[in-house]
Amino acid sequence: MTPYTLSQLTAYIDQSLAMLSAQTFWVRAEIASLSSKNGHGYMELVEKSPNGQLAAKMRATCWSNLYPMLCAYFEHETGERLQAGMQVLVEVEVSFHAVYSLSLNILQIDPTFTVGDLARQRQETLRKLKAEGLTELQQQLKLPTLPLRLAVISSEQAAGYGDFMDELQQSGFAFRVQLFPALMQGERAEMSIIEALRAVEKYAGDYDAVVLIRGGGASTDLGCFDSYALSAACARCSLPILSGIGHTRDVSIADQVVFLPLKTPTAVATFLVERLQEQAERLQRLRMRLQKTAEMQVLIRRHQIELLRQRLAACSPERIYRMGYSLATYNGKPLRSVDELPTGKAFETHLSDGTIYAIRQG
Repeated sequence: MTPYTLSQLTAYIDQSLAMLSAQTFWVRAEIASLSSKNGHGYMELVEKSPNGQLAAKMRATCWSNLYPMLCAYFEHETGERLQAGMQVLVEVEVSFHAVYSLSLNILQIDPTFTVGDLARQRQETLRKLKAEGLTELQQQLKLPTLPLRLAVISSEQAAGYGDFMDELQQSGFAFRVQLFPALMQGERAEMSIIEALRAVEKYAGDYDAVVLIRGGGASTDLGCFDSYALSAACARCSLPILSGIGHTRDVSIADQVVFLPLKTPTAVATFLVERLQEQAERLQRLRMRLQKTAEMQVLIRRHQIELLRQRLAACSPERIYRMGYSLATYNGKPLRSVDELPTGKAFETHLSDGTIYAIRQG
């Protein structure tokens, strides 16, 4: 048997695949890895069996004449950036190279398939959270009347964090804010935020609420807020969480489990300031009510004193004297009976205009 050289074998395979290479196929697969170089997109497509085992794997390439346009089209239609972990439906052609072996060339992508899959994943995550009773945990907590002590999870460099702090500082209220830095986008964002939540939990007694803010940036960087792990961590937090992720698309899964979801970091700050203003106004009304009550009590007491003064005046000796009555005294004490005055002793009779001195006879 005459042996083939390797190049002869690859040429034979290439000829055998010539008919296959002339066709295109629509293929469903998961992007296991994705990288870009010189404008080309390099992927590894995989299929997993229901038990999670790898069923198939192939390399795929989207060349620079298509890749930028394909990525822009996909992002415009889905609101998500093409990335590893996504389920995609792509049109491919089979390519064989003597050096690079068998691979796929990507010609087109159907974004509606991915949109449907993302929606399915969101629904599955939400159903799992509900089944575990996690969607209502935060609603069982109470936000303090005066939420002044805040644990903020954000990136220190984020514009949203700066807007949030400016709003609080301009309010004039004595907010006490502690930043727990976290990455708010990228592959490590999910774990970074979860770690920040764990750090807050260690000092939960020092805070009234957690503020989770992001603000700005592309909506394509919000995938971590739809993850089960992050949403479950938010739900289990022992402090009420106020979120201001700064998105305009559908509400994230995390937003659906926190105590109060708001659109932006500024909206969170405005809510907190208005809550304190409401309490301040309530206290002002109470102060005014107490002041009026005190003033009324003073008026009542003054009226009662005046009545008492008039009553005392009506009973005063001077008034009695003016009515024609007199008062007899002996040794400075009132005489109530003639038997109290010995014969021959002097006594006084007090009238309105003077005193008469007399002596009792026999």
